[in-house]
Amino acid sequence: MTVDEQEERPGAQEWVPQSRAVEDLRDAARGCRGCELWRDATQTVFSAGAEGASMMLVGEQPGDREDRTGEPFVGPAGRMLDDALDEAGIERDEVYLTNAVKHFRFEPRGKRRIHEKPSTGHVVACRPWLEAEVAAVGPRVIVAMGATAARSVLGRPVKIGEVRGSEIDASDWPDMAVLVTVHPSSLLRLRDDADRHSAFRAFVADLHAAAELAGTA
Repeated sequence: MTVDEQEERPGAQEWVPQSRAVEDLRDAARGCRGCELWRDATQTVFSAGAEGASMMLVGEQPGDREDRTGEPFVGPAGRMLDDALDEAGIERDEVYLTNAVKHFRFEPRGKRRIHEKPSTGHVVACRPWLEAEVAAVGPRVIVAMGATAARSVLGRPVKIGEVRGSEIDASDWPDMAVLVTVHPSSLLRLRDDADRHSAFRAFVADLHAAAELAGTA
């Protein structure tokens, strides 16, 4: 365990309000001090989308652009997600978008801020927000995009390649379907055009399968 993971994190529970209205959760999350990430982040990046959406998409954490704007999935990975949603026939404003961790974790390099993956401790500390969001939105399907999101949604680590695209039995969400897929940022790291195209088609197929389970395909 790293020193970072050993750092005491009280968790977000004491900042989560009793209200299950998304706007109340969003307002309360601005003051969350459940882990140390708030110290360096510009702001909390909570969620976007309609309360009552049938499909919830969960990513890892906000990136640099999201941290500056306060909106999730507005950077390069967000544009890739938009393209995939469009290809799958899913309207972005009909899904609920959030992240497992609500603050941007990064390593400063000169004037740049380089993405750094959240630790398990960050995911655990922030999970009460995800639980409250699920209760508020009540989606039919939760789509975990990437390993960090899958760890948060399922409460355990999984290998994406072993569970991808199939409905998973998640004891924490007995009335909802859970699917795991890749994070859209993984497509951006592919240099070969053919590989990226193939990966994009597979990502679209996963989103379409989720939409079918949600009854919105």
